[in-house]
Amino acid sequence: MYAISGALYVDQMGYAMSRLDVESSEGEDGNAIVEDSSTGQTKKAYKNLDNEIAQITKLKSTPHQLLIHDGSGRKELPVSPVKMLAGRESNRSGRGRFSSADRCHILSRYLPVNGPWLIDQMPSRAYVSQFSADGSLFVAGFQGNHIKIYNVDKGWKVQKNILTKSLRWTITDTSLSPDQRYLVYASMSPIVHIVNVGSSETESLANVTEIHDGLDFSSNDDGGYSFGIFSVKFSTDGRELVAGTSGDSIYVYDLEANKVSLRILAHTADVNTVCFADETGHLIYSGSDDSFCKVWDRRCLNANGKPAGVLTGHLEGITFIDTRGDGRYFISNGKDQTIKLWDIRKLSSNVNWSFEWDYRWMDYPSQAKDANHPCDQSVATYRGHSVLRTLIRCFFSPSFSTGQKYIYTGSHNACVYVYDLVTGAQVATLKHHKSPVRDCSWHPFHTMLVSSSWDGDVVKWESAGSSDVATSSVKKRVYKRQFYEDYL
Repeated sequence: MYAISGALYVDQMGYAMSRLDVESSEGEDGNAIVEDSSTGQTKKAYKNLDNEIAQITKLKSTPHQLLIHDGSGRKELPVSPVKMLAGRESNRSGRGRFSSADRCHILSRYLPVNGPWLIDQMPSRAYVSQFSADGSLFVAGFQGNHIKIYNVDKGWKVQKNILTKSLRWTITDTSLSPDQRYLVYASMSPIVHIVNVGSSETESLANVTEIHDGLDFSSNDDGGYSFGIFSVKFSTDGRELVAGTSGDSIYVYDLEANKVSLRILAHTADVNTVCFADETGHLIYSGSDDSFCKVWDRRCLNANGKPAGVLTGHLEGITFIDTRGDGRYFISNGKDQTIKLWDIRKLSSNVNWSFEWDYRWMDYPSQAKDANHPCDQSVATYRGHSVLRTLIRCFFSPSFSTGQKYIYTGSHNACVYVYDLVTGAQVATLKHHKSPVRDCSWHPFHTMLVSSSWDGDVVKWESAGSSDVATSSVKKRVYKRQFYEDYL
């Protein structure tokens, strides 16, 4: 256990990934630039990447010791799928089946870079696109008042076509409840609307075919100020929502009591992104245009109203935060054109440093592209993508298939970038779109990634050897999932 600021207690939990051996090579379709893991060339890990996260990474995707030795007893990594399967069939590990690390060692080598295939094309900008927790549903939100929920297991059939209510500017965020019965959507308004996803009605026209109840996040101490909501997320138990707003504040909404239960004046600028750190709901991460990431412990907020700590390192505003789910590590995307990996035990005081520019219409200053914050407390920094014009999102790759071995992100230059978390190497660049890619989502179980763009396209990428027919077949998808569960 670790103590931070006298109140924040963090479990030392471990998730992670193995080092990737890479060499750049052109993808077979010319659209995806992929780095080959079978060449034997190794890139050195980050000098500032602490040993603990590197070791956790290896544990998450390194196969059983008896599977990684060749006939002479020497270690051989990575282990080919054929050797892995042969070792499992001969029960060399003594378990009779693959462990989760064995599975990740195989599946993490098959990146979703083949394609893309068009899922949908809309006449307005796509702002949000995310798989549900079990991968059976996919949500896409567009600037033109539309949200579509696709049933992935039924050939991407539209399960719900939502025409939103009282939309201001665009849909800024959506979130599915853990039981996948409800979806909330936010815009530049203090009202978040909630939709019954499980109803039989396919066409969900706000307050015409279905009721879209409004959840009012404004409170008595707002002074009548109307703010917008940039980010909204369900808690793991589905009882609360957390939201980040243009009023520099974080709000927690109690769904059972139907009211705001907590307001934190959290930053000195827009709060662009918030999320619960883990399933306990005690910790909240926030990122703002003031360039700080902050950690909030709800167990001590009533006592001091201050964050448990501040994480300093970005030179510009934060556009998105994704938690690793262990209550310790998270990543953030910044307008300084970097993704940063954080360990919340490394906290700092407020130290600000920035260049005068506006990411909405200006290019990032060339003299700042390689600059480093003098008080950078991040574990690692990833560069190569572009964060301009909109709040570009970044994520850890799935735990089930990759052991969270990679980080992936959209980009203003219309690409999706995939980085190796340990080495920082750019292992794939997906090229198709003609406008900024604001959001993208990796399927939680299959080697499939979906990207959406301001060009209106929603497309899917799969691993080499996958086919469009296979991904649209219910029987094959169910069989494939059962195969993973039974054998991998």
